[in-house]
Amino acid sequence: MTESPAIRLDIWLWVARFFKTRSLAKQAVETGKVEAGGQRAKPSRMVRVGDGLKISRGEEHFEIQVLALSEQRGPASVAQALYAESEASRAQREQARAQRAAERNGYRAPEHKPDKRARRLIQALGDLDAL
Repeated sequence: MTESPAIRLDIWLWVARFFKTRSLAKQAVETGKVEAGGQRAKPSRMVRVGDGLKISRGEEHFEIQVLALSEQRGPASVAQALYAESEASRAQREQARAQRAAERNGYRAPEHKPDKRARRLIQALGDLDAL
């Protein structure tokens, strides 16, 4: 009986560019931000082609299926070929992104930094709140 090729989950997440470093990928798996097959996984869990993963990264949530394995981190175009995201997941992420953009739509950044007098006033207001 020959086993299908497999790779550690934390390595695959790093190679697929979901996380910038392998240690960040490992930390995300350990804190329950990655589910494999509907269950919490360990960083050493072996990922095989066809596995389903749910990944939470910040405010983004991905539901993907593993299409290929690689142990070498490459360009983003190669990394995106390693998985397929479900249409429902993609639509949900786009909707959440649009909602966040709408929430900050009314915000206007100040035109310039506060001067010395304005900083003192801001600091004084902060001190009043502390009382």
